[in-house]
Amino acid sequence: MDSIRQVIPVAATFGPAAVLEGAAVQSEIGVLVGFTGDNYGRIVIQGSGEAFGGLGGAMFGMPLEGELLHSFIGELANMIAGNTSTHLFNKGRKIDITPPTVMVGKLQMYGFEQGITLPVELADIGELTIILTIHTQGAA
Repeated sequence: MDSIRQVIPVAATFGPAAVLEGAAVQSEIGVLVGFTGDNYGRIVIQGSGEAFGGLGGAMFGMPLEGELLHSFIGELANMIAGNTSTHLFNKGRKIDITPPTVMVGKLQMYGFEQGITLPVELADIGELTIILTIHTQGAA
């Protein structure tokens, strides 16, 4: 949560975390960053194009759409995952991240052992959902 607050310059309210049962379902747009090292898994940030566009507008002062929006979403995930990796390194954990993969459209994600979801309400913008999946080894 600290990594998100450090990257996102708007008020963020975190809802209750929930265990992810079955597949992670995306309805509109999201981004995936894998992590390896002392732990393996994926961080997925998903939401509506409107929510991501509003956040991009708040951060850069201009509306974002199309390829510019997709680029922003990838960079946002990279900043959050990189910040998280640095935070964990400072606590003695080694975590490397993979390049972000932007995913557009409805999809389902399988192939993880454990997962949690965390809704994040961004003031005057909308909601994003953070999904963290954990694997016992490899396969980020």
